Amino acid sequence: MVTNLAPDDSLIVEAQQLGSHATKKAAVTAALEEYVQRRKQRAILEAFGTLEYLDGYDHKAERNRSSTS
Repeated sequence: MVTNLAPDDSLIVEAQQLGSHATKKAAVTAALEEYVQRRKQRAILEAFGTLEYLDGYDHKAERNRSSTS
C-alpha cells in the first residue's frame, strides 16, 4: 500500500538520530510502534480500579498453579 505523507522532516531526522535508525522509514516505524504500545498501556492503566475480584481470591496461589490443571 502506497501512502503519501508530509511529516515534519526535522522531527523524523531527530527521531532517526535519537533512535540510531539507519533509515527514515525505520524511525517512523519505530515511532508508530511506540505510539501504539503506549496507547494500549494507557487503556490498561485506565482499567485499574474498575475490576472487581471475588472475596478470597488468591492471586499468588494462581501464579503457582500448574498451567495443565
